[in-house]
Amino acid sequence: MDVPAKRPADAPAAAAGKPRSTKAVAYISWVALALMTTSSVASLRPAPTMAVYGLASIFLYVIPAVVFLLPTALVSAELASGWEGGVFKWVSEGISKPAGFFAVWCQFAMTIFYYPSLLGFVASTLAYVINPDLASSGVWTAIVIMVCYWTGVWVSSRGTSGVAGLASGGLIIGTLIPGVLLVILGVAFLGQGNESAAPMTASNLLPAWAGLSSLVLIVNNFLSYSGMEMNAVHVGSLKNPGREFPRAMFLAMGLVLLIFILPALAISWVVPAEQLSLTAGVMQAFDAVFAAFGSQWLTPILGIMLVAASLGGMLTWLAGPSKGLLLISRQEGYLPPFLQRLNKHGVQQNILVTQGLVTTLIALAYAFIPDVSSAYWIFSVITTQVYLIMYLLMFVAAVRLRRKHPDHPRGYRAPMLTGLCGVGFAASLAALLIGFVPPSQFGSGSVGLYLAVVAGGALGLGLLVPYLFLRLRKPSWRTEPSASEEAVA
Repeated sequence: MDVPAKRPADAPAAAAGKPRSTKAVAYISWVALALMTTSSVASLRPAPTMAVYGLASIFLYVIPAVVFLLPTALVSAELASGWEGGVFKWVSEGISKPAGFFAVWCQFAMTIFYYPSLLGFVASTLAYVINPDLASSGVWTAIVIMVCYWTGVWVSSRGTSGVAGLASGGLIIGTLIPGVLLVILGVAFLGQGNESAAPMTASNLLPAWAGLSSLVLIVNNFLSYSGMEMNAVHVGSLKNPGREFPRAMFLAMGLVLLIFILPALAISWVVPAEQLSLTAGVMQAFDAVFAAFGSQWLTPILGIMLVAASLGGMLTWLAGPSKGLLLISRQEGYLPPFLQRLNKHGVQQNILVTQGLVTTLIALAYAFIPDVSSAYWIFSVITTQVYLIMYLLMFVAAVRLRRKHPDHPRGYRAPMLTGLCGVGFAASLAALLIGFVPPSQFGSGSVGLYLAVVAGGALGLGLLVPYLFLRLRKPSWRTEPSASEEAVA
């Protein structure tokens, strides 16, 4: 997932328990849904993380796709086709309203660490346009994160709608074109007789086992595959959801795997694992292959394309998760009035600014953590763990809703729902726990400090903060929604 998914505009929340309306809908083909899903999930950003495994990256991409991506897609499709209103409505109906708040809070809170990691990638990529040596500079990375984020807040707080089409354009400019080019150049690089930097023999199909620490980077794939619950809202637009939705998801899964795996392999062919940067790995690979073909002048151009796509995606989605949290909090009184305040453009500026202050502190950590790749990984794993808390709640809610309301109208019924939820829950929990293990790729370091930072970020932000909001909640925090809010809440 290149950017956090936003609640689709065509998914207004209905009254509790109401099935979807039977009004005429514009049907889409299952192939179109597969392509929509692929565009919202696929990205080049995680490629360097898996490239360190070489050929074994195929295995490490396929396993999370089977045990997490597929269960998430099928389970959320049933929920979306029976209960409008997204994750908050599903978890509230299946478990409780406080649990629903925890779920929607995690959807928002993951962005607090997601944007520093996304903009860390932007900083390292931009360095190859200016000076490649800057890619390893924590100070440079911190400055880029702060400038880009606060610029995004300023644009979003003005209610600008002109950036709405940037994400779709970004898929072509920043993912498809660079991805295809990287793979073609990688193949040509090998075709010239150059030796692959990573061994490509059958014995390397499985990752070398040296304990859990050797597989920790797989956690990043769960973040890459997240957001499927947002696409599930389109299940009602299929003529035959029971047959077509699984087809769409299997096709999307195949396309996503190709987009993830092939660029990761291409990077592993040209950049040795011990030299690979988790933030600048894509640019390292382009720089290496362009150098081999005497075309290094193209490296900055590819860098600009990747940066433009990432910044466009950030601007497009910056206000989305916080808006969903705001609407629910105003109705239920989950946030204090200060955070519920809107500016003259109707934008939740106080939430964005508060989020920005935390993001600034996180950005400064890049300047003090010696290795930029280590900082990037820490923030990525915290992002993933916070988001996985939401998925744990979603899987539990799905099982409870099937048992509590077996006859509730659903446009799609997931096969073997309890089994799917069990697999998805176990995979999510395992990924969450594995994230607390320091990766072996980062060598020696303070295990205690790593655990303190990751646990403090993931559990503190994902559980403690929303718990305090619920604990300190006052009746006066509840705000009667306006007519416009009722129309979209």
